[in-house]
Amino acid sequence: MRKETVATPADGKEEGLLRGSGTHADAIYRYLEQEIVSGRLEPGEKLDDVSLAKRFGVSKTPIREAFLQLAAIDFVQIRQRVGAVVSPLSLQRMVQMFEVMAELEGMCAALAAARMTTVERDALAHAMARCLDLAQKEGPDAGKEYAEANFNFHEIVYRGSHNDFLQEQTTLLRKRLAPYRRYWLTTPARLRKSSREHEQVAHAILECREEAAHALMKQHLTLQTELVSVLLDHLPASYLAVVK
Repeated sequence: MRKETVATPADGKEEGLLRGSGTHADAIYRYLEQEIVSGRLEPGEKLDDVSLAKRFGVSKTPIREAFLQLAAIDFVQIRQRVGAVVSPLSLQRMVQMFEVMAELEGMCAALAAARMTTVERDALAHAMARCLDLAQKEGPDAGKEYAEANFNFHEIVYRGSHNDFLQEQTTLLRKRLAPYRRYWLTTPARLRKSSREHEQVAHAILECREEAAHALMKQHLTLQTELVSVLLDHLPASYLAVVK
């Protein structure tokens, strides 16, 4: 039986979270989105509007509005007689989304090869070196540090495309797949493989080889049979939706 989770900021942070521009619903939406992307709220977990409203000091209305915003981008499902649940993916849907992700990131890499500024190219080279360095690191925090560096590397490529719409769509899909993607990088061997692929992609971009950048990034993101097996071996059962 799945636990019922109440996502909350650290003690004393609720009031600060709701300050600033935008509505309470927008602020709560952004907070819950980050909790889902980070994996602190896992696919299949139920969101309790009553407890969240009490924690944030608001009525249930902005909580439910935030749930609807998250449902519109498939981060949350609103289930009859259950309420809001963090959306799991079916295996088929997950594979399809990874296929699209590979194409989108390939496009970002190709455009980055053509459009990146000198400053952006320097940032990409630094991000590549950071990934190579962290891939050799061992210890309990090695995977987490690499995941952060990996995210930064890809973000630099997205921005380097200088195509706002492409960047927005790629970022949204990346966020949706984030709880699943982190299960790829579970061993030192996979970290090293990922960093070597980053090196190949980065060199293609830095050398303005658009077609090579597209092909290498697409290959880097392609969910191959081996990776499907890895995900199935490591994903909690609640992460995968049952297709009826």
